[in-house]
Amino acid sequence: MTDLGPARGESTQIDTARWHQMEVPSVLRELGCDAEMGLDDLEVTRRQSVYGPNALEESLENSLWRMVWAQFSDIMIVVLLVAALVSGLLGELADTLTILVIVVLNGVIGFIQEARAQKALAALRKLSPAEAYVIRNGQPQLIRADELVPGDLVQLQAGNVVPADIRLVDTTGLLVDASTLTGESEPVEKNADPIEAAELGVGDRANIAFKSMPITRGQAKGVVVSTGKNTEIGQIAALLSKQKAVKTPLQHRLAVFSKQLAIVVICICAIIFAIGIAQGQMPVIMFLTAISLAVAAVPEALPAVATISLALGARRLGHRKALVRRLAAVETLGSVTFICSDKTGTLTQNRMSVERVYADGQLHEAIENANVDNPLWAHLGAALALNNTVDDGSGELSGDPTELALHAAAENAEFHKQALSVKYPLVTDLAFDSERKLMTTLHAAGEGAVAYVKGAPEVLLEICTNALGGSGLGAFEKQAVIEAAAELAANGNRVLAIAYREFAEVPEQRSAQALEQQLSFLGLIGLLDPPREGAAEAVAACKSAGIVPVMITGDHPKTALNIAVQLGITDRDAPVITGAQLAALDDAALQAQVRSTKVYARVDPAQKIRIVQALQEVGEFVAMTGDGVNDAPALKRAGIGVAMGERGTEVAREAADMVLLDDNFSTIVAAVEEGRRVFDGILKFIKYTLTSNAGEIWTLLLAPLLGLPIPLLPIHILWVNLLTDGLPGLAFTAEPAEKNIMNRPPRSPDESIFSRGMWQHILWVGLLIGLLSLAAQGWAYERAPAHWQTMVFTVLVFAQLFQALAVRSRIQSLASVGLFSNPHLLAAIAITVVLQLVVIYVPVFNTIFHTEPLPLSYLAICFGLGSCVLLAVEFEKLCRRSGWFSSISTAHSA
Repeated sequence: MTDLGPARGESTQIDTARWHQMEVPSVLRELGCDAEMGLDDLEVTRRQSVYGPNALEESLENSLWRMVWAQFSDIMIVVLLVAALVSGLLGELADTLTILVIVVLNGVIGFIQEARAQKALAALRKLSPAEAYVIRNGQPQLIRADELVPGDLVQLQAGNVVPADIRLVDTTGLLVDASTLTGESEPVEKNADPIEAAELGVGDRANIAFKSMPITRGQAKGVVVSTGKNTEIGQIAALLSKQKAVKTPLQHRLAVFSKQLAIVVICICAIIFAIGIAQGQMPVIMFLTAISLAVAAVPEALPAVATISLALGARRLGHRKALVRRLAAVETLGSVTFICSDKTGTLTQNRMSVERVYADGQLHEAIENANVDNPLWAHLGAALALNNTVDDGSGELSGDPTELALHAAAENAEFHKQALSVKYPLVTDLAFDSERKLMTTLHAAGEGAVAYVKGAPEVLLEICTNALGGSGLGAFEKQAVIEAAAELAANGNRVLAIAYREFAEVPEQRSAQALEQQLSFLGLIGLLDPPREGAAEAVAACKSAGIVPVMITGDHPKTALNIAVQLGITDRDAPVITGAQLAALDDAALQAQVRSTKVYARVDPAQKIRIVQALQEVGEFVAMTGDGVNDAPALKRAGIGVAMGERGTEVAREAADMVLLDDNFSTIVAAVEEGRRVFDGILKFIKYTLTSNAGEIWTLLLAPLLGLPIPLLPIHILWVNLLTDGLPGLAFTAEPAEKNIMNRPPRSPDESIFSRGMWQHILWVGLLIGLLSLAAQGWAYERAPAHWQTMVFTVLVFAQLFQALAVRSRIQSLASVGLFSNPHLLAAIAITVVLQLVVIYVPVFNTIFHTEPLPLSYLAICFGLGSCVLLAVEFEKLCRRSGWFSSISTAHSA
């Protein structure tokens, strides 16, 4: 046996591209394998020490401390922890504890969600096959697949999954499902013949069976050429590990927001402190006031609101069969501008179906029922049922996907294989092979026999002498049939021709030469992997939401275009870019046309990444969906990766941010809507809390300038902040989706949180709250000197609660949104009002908070002043709906 040392072994595994060019004896000699005996145990042990196990290197799951650290490393959390420390130093232990509870709650929710996702994915990993049939020491053995080594002689048969990359030595009618690696819907024929061409993709190396491909028909023997990380799947996994996850829009926006907020808060506090000192206030009081304002200005509930919103969104999606691995993925889908989807198993069903039947000169959608008195349909239905390798005896169908499609078409027309097999028992069959490109079954029929033949049209039509029609045998219009076959193929169909021949008696000669001649043509069958139910509606919903769907597949261009047209992704005249064309484009040329291209075909994994990167370079935020190993690197590189749970491979699921447990593309549309709802809720909270904080800042800033005393004590500032940012803020997590949420374009990932009038709203409504508070102070300072500070305190609380109602929609009025559509917010407002009244009217709290009980008339004034905020913001929304702000903007720009 040829010695295969470590150095040689390494090069053997890495240089996988050359095995398809070599003759079988050369392959066996190079790998030191005997064609009959295989490897011996000693050599297997030696090679296992060289190459290691035949297994993909599993990505290390997040350790406990990494998962915990990830929950507390965000800049907003750091700002909050600093605020908690300062509050503690000031003696405000209640505020310190409140902030710490919020931070810990935020971390616990994020940790639990990530841990659940890790456990769910670990369960999905157990679905991988684990055994292989090998010949060692001249004896067939069943071993664990991870024990295979290069040079092992492996036996393959229908139902197996290829356990490693294998150069085929001998095949008999072998068909494999290559969809996980190439995206092809149809099974691919494999053989042992060498191929001259050097540079070939995975889909074109017909003499190599690659790891993870299921065997759908036939049997074979082959020699292992690559194992583990050196297989094609292993190389894709390595490519995957080099891709860095893209920061989500929410993470980016909140990080920028936190930095900006920290700078603004420091500047404002310095100004407040300086003004107070200039006015002659005690430095200690002004320092405490400035620090209290700094703590109050930080929206400590924001992390909790964001996390709870995302967790609730993830929970809702879980009920709809979408497993969220990262919480941020929920919001991310709401920002997606392009969805790049694999075709096979994602947009289509990953099963073949008879779509068209050409018979008697006409196209039909299906074959006629068996009860119809027509010789053409009787023979064509019987041919589909009998000339078929599907095993339906056990009640559970098994077989090649194309055969299953033909069997289903026959069954649907009531041509039942079991019943027909009794009436026309099988005499012999000639299996399909790559040379004849035909399959024939011979059946006894009374005293005679009938042969049914199917195969490639270009072969079968040449051996037909006449055609069967509804009225019997007639002339064979060969050219018309050729044109019909071409039209079916142009529409992406796989085309099979069907014919038959009757014999007066059962022939003794049963060779292909004897049976496959002088045939009578029956018809053409067009097969397709049909679109998934609801996929077309999902595509339409994406387009109406301003999201561009793109198909990226390893399948043939015609097939890809046909499915894309059926789903509404593009039109019939649209260009399709193939992998070869893509390779010829430089990055600049690709970026110039990437926005307008909707279908890519025959692309490899690295090219999928190029497409995603090109879209990202021109400013798009990309979601990538897929189920195959070939999708995994692009899933990780995309802004959000969405993998299929049922058909999805382990590598794809590991790379994804979200897993669709039902493999339904339509679920993505629900996820997009949920993502937009979540982000809207977070945005509404930010708008609400910053406007409220701005009101407090304006109150403290303007009072000294107007000759009024500092209106609030540090404890008042902290209480208002705790009260109004707490329950009302958290209630925004339950805010329902707005009516037009899926009829508006996606928000740009680079768009600031403060865009679309946000900062203007914060500025002017905050100023309004400040002026209303100072109006109460100015009115009561002379008339009710014991109550003025309590009135300012209460106006601030009421004004902020009315602001919470007002910001529930940027455009629609509160009446249109529905006052009772978010009962959680109403309950939070009611509880907040009660707590404020307790502070005003319960004696023990009067002492703690330095408040005085207000007469009901004064309380009514506070309520009336606070309600002005709701009226003012409703007027602002009315102006937006009427386009008044747009008119001002246009006139200003002119």
